Amino acid sequence: MDLDCGKCWSTSKKDSWKTILLLAYQSLGVVYGDLSISPLYVYKSTFAEDIHHSETNEEIFGVLSFVFWTLTLVPLFKYVFVVLRADDNGEGGTFALYSLICRHAKVSLLPNRQVADEALSTYKLESPPEKKNRSRVKILLEKHKSLHTALLILVLLGTCMVIGDGLLTPAISVFSAVSGLELSMSKEHHQYAVVPITCFILVCLFALQHYGTHRVGFIFAPIVLTWLLCISALGLYNIFHWNPHVYQALSPYYMYKFLKKTRRSGWMSLGGILLCITGSEAMFADLGHFTYTAIQIAFTFLVYPALILAYMGQAAYLSKHHHNSYKIGFYVSVPGLAVMTVMLVTTCLTSLVIIICWHKPPILALGFLLFFGTIEVLYFSASLIKFREGAWLPILLALFLMTVMFVWHYATIKKYEFDLHNKVSLEWLLALGPSLGISRVPGIGLVYTDLTSGIPANFSRFVTNLPAFHRVLVFVCVKSVPVPYVPPAERYLVGRVGPPDHRSYRCIVRYGYRDVHQDVDSFESELVNRLADFIRYDGYRTMGGTNSCIEDDGSRSGESTGDCRLTVIGMVAFSGPPAYEIEESLQPASVSLGFQTVESVTDVIEMEPIGGVERRVRFAIDSESETDTRSYMMDAGVEEELEELLTAQQAGTAFILGHSHVRAKQGSSLLKKIAIDFGYNFLRRNCRGPDVALKVPPVSLLEVGMVYVV
Repeated sequence: MDLDCGKCWSTSKKDSWKTILLLAYQSLGVVYGDLSISPLYVYKSTFAEDIHHSETNEEIFGVLSFVFWTLTLVPLFKYVFVVLRADDNGEGGTFALYSLICRHAKVSLLPNRQVADEALSTYKLESPPEKKNRSRVKILLEKHKSLHTALLILVLLGTCMVIGDGLLTPAISVFSAVSGLELSMSKEHHQYAVVPITCFILVCLFALQHYGTHRVGFIFAPIVLTWLLCISALGLYNIFHWNPHVYQALSPYYMYKFLKKTRRSGWMSLGGILLCITGSEAMFADLGHFTYTAIQIAFTFLVYPALILAYMGQAAYLSKHHHNSYKIGFYVSVPGLAVMTVMLVTTCLTSLVIIICWHKPPILALGFLLFFGTIEVLYFSASLIKFREGAWLPILLALFLMTVMFVWHYATIKKYEFDLHNKVSLEWLLALGPSLGISRVPGIGLVYTDLTSGIPANFSRFVTNLPAFHRVLVFVCVKSVPVPYVPPAERYLVGRVGPPDHRSYRCIVRYGYRDVHQDVDSFESELVNRLADFIRYDGYRTMGGTNSCIEDDGSRSGESTGDCRLTVIGMVAFSGPPAYEIEESLQPASVSLGFQTVESVTDVIEMEPIGGVERRVRFAIDSESETDTRSYMMDAGVEEELEELLTAQQAGTAFILGHSHVRAKQGSSLLKKIAIDFGYNFLRRNCRGPDVALKVPPVSLLEVGMVYVV
């Protein structure tokens, strides 16, 4: 899918509305397919229970009233006007809400948060953080770790329900549309035609997916647009032809009359009415492909009116044809629970966003939770009767996936804590040398670790078994940060480990949850270039009277802030304004070194420990004279270090990765032993290893066996 489709719309003000309308048109073919075909099966599914029509039409008008207010309150008011505003840099969905909450409150279970992450241009806060009157909800969330776990489980549940629902919804939607052929075919021919035609259409649909959102949107947008115009025109015709007074059913009073008259049967029929809002979550989940304004325009001015007219037209027709119920029958009860579970999760997370991120009064968030939560719980309770009829399938699948995700996350945290408590001291690294029988060999050694500070235990084990390591040593941490994407110019955090003559560095490579990781070839060359830029910058800093940074051995068990200053080094275009602007948020101590205009500029941000300052330094690199040390006023030490880096790169690069085996420690509960000894190790053996994920060439791979007792 095209991840950049929704981000390229912000051009000039003159073209902005034209672009927004174009994106709104495209969104019809991607976002609103499920919502648009819901009139095909809502009434049939609702009246499938033992509800009998009366001459007063109270049953039909009651269902129409429920459909109207459900469409108005949930997709329109809740999603379009509230939830879509809780985007994460334009991204939507359950993880976007969780990412927002993690940035505004310390609720992440993985303790690798750094102060440097907060300087990312995509790490923007919805509003300035509270300094005095902090929300009690935020304090409560941050204080209890059990609430962190509960929040994660809630997020995983919502995510897995989307997967479970999405597994079956395309088949059900296409099958529902194709089933309309029964009106023009004999029953014998119909039962043999529907399934093959449905399968053929599904194969074609999935074959088009790899073309991306942009093309798929243009292909299906005219189809959905034509469909919406047709059902709205038919709705108008049926209203004026059969019952012009059907508009009276829009009064909420008819909902009360419907439930009062039908009682338990009416409550059970709510599971069918619920189907009118299936697909509403897609507006938020697909937000990253479009924009808030585009989705808002498409739903408010086209999809919503078309659906209301279609449902009113059907009700007008049925009010005059009591014994001619909807002829098209479908099996649509499967996603009745999964859909409502996802909506309930979104409601709960949005309530937290209102308090923690938007800093609104808790009474407002409570009102949002109670109002929309009550509606969704009502439909959820009615959907429970569908559990044995088929709804158990997506629920079971979602619970299985949630268990897998939680076990993997739990074991990952335990491994990180084990690494954190077993890292070795900096003095131990600096003491390694010929006196201990350890030699330095040509080349670059990339030691992969999850730690953002300190020397990992897998490197000490490597040196113990093989008494040699590379002349240039880089501790690489590939880290995920709670933002959708990290600009390439801000991806690399670089610093020294030990004095300059030790030739040891630390590089933290940061990715967002929507970023695509680089392949190893481009990563290796990019890393070496960033190291070279850092060496030049460190040389300038030393010339300015600042001592070169030597990493301290101090550590913090909670929040990782970096043991000494790390430097953000990246390439940005010089021809226009910077890709991001951080000077406004920096402390007063900010410096800028000016050089002649050239093709590229390197942006540097120094990250001090807590209580220090951040400094940005911008300096130019002339591509035609990168090796001309005189033009950069470099001293002999910097020139020598750069030459050693180039020589090491030519000698070859080795990737040192840990090959881990995790087992539960003695005295652990039976559940933990099953989760760790069997569950996690089974997943680790049958999933891609880090060498495959990082695309490491087998000839360059060095694996270090590690046993984690957690």
